[in-house]
Amino acid sequence: MTVTITDADTGGGIVPARTFVALISPPAEPSPEAWWFMFRGGAMLVRATSETVAVPLVAGNTSVGVTPLRPPDYLGTLHGVDCWAAEADAEGDAPDGCAWEPLRGLYGRISDDHFAIAGRAVQIVAWGRTHRFCGQCGTPTEPLPGERATRCPRCGLTNYPRLSPAVIVRVRRGDEILLARSRAFPAAFYSVLAGFVEPGESLEETVRREIAEEVGIAVTDIRYFGSQPWPFPNSLMIGFTATYIAGKVEADGVELLDARWFRPDDLPRIPPPPSIARRLIDDFAATVAARAAETATHGA
Repeated sequence: MTVTITDADTGGGIVPARTFVALISPPAEPSPEAWWFMFRGGAMLVRATSETVAVPLVAGNTSVGVTPLRPPDYLGTLHGVDCWAAEADAEGDAPDGCAWEPLRGLYGRISDDHFAIAGRAVQIVAWGRTHRFCGQCGTPTEPLPGERATRCPRCGLTNYPRLSPAVIVRVRRGDEILLARSRAFPAAFYSVLAGFVEPGESLEETVRREIAEEVGIAVTDIRYFGSQPWPFPNSLMIGFTATYIAGKVEADGVELLDARWFRPDDLPRIPPPPSIARRLIDDFAATVAARAAETATHGA
């Protein structure tokens, strides 16, 4: 898979696109430097100063100064530079000039491309930690050459990195959007509804079930909006829009503490960009504004 990430205009012209190429096996000739995504639990090793944090860039494909618990995982290249992922001992100290920072807290503090690769890396590292033994017969597993997978040498069971699909849905009623406050959210923080896909469900069925369970309403006109990987711990957020048709909004009191309709000029505290939740909300506000402008133009 190749993902192209283009930088914004910096004033001196458009910076060339940086490309992350996902690979499994390292090249015969490594790049002169390598990015290291090293984890200790949910924290990632970063080079830290009083003002900035950055992913360690190390000369050669040598370690960043922390001994990995297991052989490192090769991730691919970012703009031709090798990327590696590894896990450190839970008690491992950070090298001089470095610090362990919770990955979630690095959102917006490191570049978007580094955060995206870090999200991939932490999931691969966690999968390596939790799939060292066969879940069917208990035999130590072995890497499957050429694939991001492990295979049991005894019974042949093959395992791939776990991915948990979840829907995230913007429900609209005229010029109002449905937002809810989860029990896990900070006070006064609201977002669109979301929930995990259950076995045997289509994505559209998940949308209808989650909305009915959490706020007690029915929706129609379910349409795909976009997606975003979210490594907390291993989700793929699949965004949809939907239109309200019936029912009274009432938070379930279990997952949600409150749910209500909001107009775009009276929104509460909402998720930051570039999360897909924020994209859904911003797109709603832009659509309402565009429609109002069109009405005003034709009315004039």
